[in-house]
Amino acid sequence: MNFNTKEAIEILKRTPQTLEYFLTGLSDGWLQSNEGEGTWNAHEVIDHLIEGEKNNWMPRLEFILREGEDKAFPPFDRYAHLHKVNEDTIKQALLEFKKIRAVNINKLQALLNPDVHLELKGYHPDFGVVKVKELLSTWVVHDLTHIAQIVRVMAKRYTTDVGPWSEYLGILKKN
Repeated sequence: MNFNTKEAIEILKRTPQTLEYFLTGLSDGWLQSNEGEGTWNAHEVIDHLIEGEKNNWMPRLEFILREGEDKAFPPFDRYAHLHKVNEDTIKQALLEFKKIRAVNINKLQALLNPDVHLELKGYHPDFGVVKVKELLSTWVVHDLTHIAQIVRVMAKRYTTDVGPWSEYLGILKKN
């Protein structure tokens, strides 16, 4: 087992400041680019991360601690952020993400006893039985996935501009 609560929290704490430092002050060309229809730009990714903070990670952890695996926790709409009118600037969205993540980290640290809770099970509406450590691991990897997504989308803006060097730039290669 590689999961370690302290190490997981290290990543969860750093994600908002990493994104804030990376994205604040960039032009709209960087912030609004995406990989085509049905893909997300950096701002939409931040909106998705906010939605997850409000309706996914901590609510599901609290549900598992309260209900166990007897009752499925509510589904999470991964696309809910796309159905809302959002006029926040990227700076405002990053600040909201930073604030709600700080609250969630504090809740996590107050609620979670790693010696007792990591093996507790809940019931995911699609996957069935899941463990607390799997939920927390997924939260961390979810953050890292979206950081990588933002960087990949931004790099792909210059796919044709790098010319023959694209051969050496793995981030531009199609999977």
